[in-house]
Formats: sequence, structure tokens, C-alpha cells
Amino acid sequence: MKSTRKIPVVGDGSWAAIIPFVLITSCFALWGFANDITTPLVKAFSKIFRMSVTEGTLVQVAFYGGYFAMAFPAAMFIRRYSYKAGVMLGLGLYALGAFLFFPAKMTGDYYPFLIAYFVLTCGLSFLETSCNPYILSMGAEETAMRRLNLAQAFNPMGALLGMYVAMEFIQRRLHPLDTEGRALLSDSEFEAVRDADLSTLIAPYLVIGLATLCVLILIRLIKMPKNGDGSGKIDFIPTLKRLFKVQRYREGVIVQFFYVGAQIMCWTFIIQYGTRLFMDMGMAEQMAEVRSQKFNILAMAVFCVSRFVCTFLLRFFNPGQLLRALGIGAALFTLGVMFFQNILGMYCIVGVSACMSLMFPTIYGIALKGLGEDAKFGAAGLIMAILGGSILPPLQASIIDLHELWGMPSVNLSFVLPFICFVIVVFYGHRSYQKKWS
Repeated sequence: MKSTRKIPVVGDGSWAAIIPFVLITSCFALWGFANDITTPLVKAFSKIFRMSVTEGTLVQVAFYGGYFAMAFPAAMFIRRYSYKAGVMLGLGLYALGAFLFFPAKMTGDYYPFLIAYFVLTCGLSFLETSCNPYILSMGAEETAMRRLNLAQAFNPMGALLGMYVAMEFIQRRLHPLDTEGRALLSDSEFEAVRDADLSTLIAPYLVIGLATLCVLILIRLIKMPKNGDGSGKIDFIPTLKRLFKVQRYREGVIVQFFYVGAQIMCWTFIIQYGTRLFMDMGMAEQMAEVRSQKFNILAMAVFCVSRFVCTFLLRFFNPGQLLRALGIGAALFTLGVMFFQNILGMYCIVGVSACMSLMFPTIYGIALKGLGEDAKFGAAGLIMAILGGSILPPLQASIIDLHELWGMPSVNLSFVLPFICFVIVVFYGHRSYQKKWS
């Protein structure tokens, strides 16, 4: 690969270019926080409202459904106005969704929380549709993949914080009564425990809502680059036709759907996987959940370090080649998750996270390469592909709810779905390398 060391990664390397890059990169951390404070709460909501795993995954359906619903409206908005406007609107909706957790708590019902999540992720859809191509535009095309991977490296940092907050400020502080014990409570006892747990759950969302408003104000006040801001003309159908004639883009959208599904499945159900394992070792349910979350945090820490390592490796290796290698590694680790019935399975999930680190931004960058002004709508298609995080986890949850399958824990065998997804990623990486898409 041709060296790009002498070309600044961000703009011309000046502070006028770096400060806007830092502000937009902070948005990557913000949506990482939102994603990964939410993931462990699938189990928490199931316990708080005495629901099945499948019902609990409606959180993920609402969460990633917002991404799907707003992707193309976001693209049309930024095409009409600017990347900066799209980022600001995204931050505003993010904050609004976070603040809606308070009235949701006051109702004492599950479904208003789903509305709050949906509004919040409508904001995240605007952010991701705006920020990813905005970052790509902030410098030379030769360094675009490195620039996006660098910005995306701050996403798992926000995710780590979200996981830590979920563990220390939510999971540890929920009422210690386990699922079976809650099922025996009278209606009045259940309502008292539920309301106390919901008060604990909403506090971090209110704080992050305030933090998001602060970032919104800073971006409003700072002069931002106009890279990629077009004429404002919206040619929706002709643009879509051009996009879907591009094979690497068309296939990239499909692959991103399966990759995001795999990521969300691995990070959501590590809690169920670990809880079963540690309870079999004699732990109480709450302690098993907390220890599982510690492994989830370890997985994200490894993911974060691996993202920086892979960003460095992209200076020397073809992105498609690296994507293929890591996809093979993720598939092999997923087989370990399925067939180990001891602590090795948990370490295999950590290994999967190391391999996933490169995947999202690399698939994204390959798919959008050379699209020019069409990248705004192209980004929307790739963000809509995040719908995989809404559709595939409930399928895995339905397998987990079987409890046992073919003489094995169903939670183990449910990881066949992420395995299939990683095989698809391997093929895309291989085609990208062979066809010189990257």
C-alpha cells in the first residue's frame, strides 16, 4: 500500500481543521455511550417488568428502529442544509429522547420507555448520517479511511463509559431480588420495587441529556468546515439509481446489516450467556449479571484498543484484506462461544470484540469510496442497515427463550446467528480485496 505519512490525516493539520474534527469526533463517543448503556438494560428491563428475554429485546427494536426510520430524512436534511445542521439536529433529538425518560418513569409502564428510545435514536441516526461522511470530507481522500477509523476509535471509549455506568449506577443499584422472587411479589410490592428501580435507571440518561446539550452549544458557536456541503438540490430517485448501480456500495449496505446485527447480538447477550454460566457456578443472579457486565466492559476495552491498532495497520495493509482476516477470526471465536460451556466461552466473546473493531468503519469507507456528493444519501443507506441491530437480536432471543436445544444450553447455540453474519463479512472483505474496491 502506498504510504500516506506526509499527508495530514485531518485537513491541512492546522488548529482550524483539528478543533472541528475533535468536536465531531466527540459525537462518536456520545452515541457509543447511548448504545452501550442501553445494551445491558435488555436484561434489566426484563427483570424490572417481569418479562421474557424476547419482550426485553423490544428495547433494541425501538432503539435501532429509530436509526432505520430517520436515515433517509436525515440525508435529505443535510443535502438541503449542511452537515453541521444535521449534527445539531441530531444532538437536539438525542437530548430530547434522554429527557423523555423522566415522564416515562412517571407512567410506571414499559412502552413509554420504548418511545423515549425511539426519539433518542432518531437523533443518533441524524448524527451517524452526518458525522461519518463529514469526517471523510475533512481531509485528503488518501487518508479518509484512517481518518474515519480514528474518529470511530472514540466510539468504543464512549461505549466503555456507558457500560461502566450501566454496571455501577444501574445494575449494582437495582433491587437485589431475582427474577423468580419478583414473580412472587404482590401487586403493591411489585410496584414499589419497580418504581425504585426505574428511578435508578433514568438518572444516567438525564445526565447525558445535559452533556449532549453542552456539545450542541459548542458546535453551534464554533466555525465548522463546509466540506461536502452541496447546492441543497435533492434528486432523490436519480441518486438512489446511481448508488445501487455501484456494486461495492450495494453489497456494503447488505453486509453492514449483518455486521451490526452480529455486534449487537454479541454485546447484548453476553449478559444472558454469562449469567447462565456464573449461576451454574453457584452465584446469585444479580452477582452473575454484574460479573457478566465486567466481561462486557473487558470486551469493549479490547475492542477500543484493537480499533487503534487496526487504524495503525491500515497504513500498511489493504482495508479489504484486513477486513477478511478479522472476519475469519471473529467467526472462529464465535464457534468457541457456541461449543465451550465454561469460562473459555466468555473469553471467546472478548476475542470476537477484538476482531469486530475494524469492521463498521471499514465497510462504511469501502462502500462510500468515490461517491462524491452522492455520499450523503449513500451514508443514509448504510445507517439504515443498522436495522440489523433491531431485527436479528429478537431472533437470537427467541432461541435463548427455549432454554435448552439438542441437549445444549440454547444461549450457546443462539450464537450461530453471529457466526453466519461474520462469514458474510469475510466474503465482502475478500471481494473488496480481489476487486480493488479499497
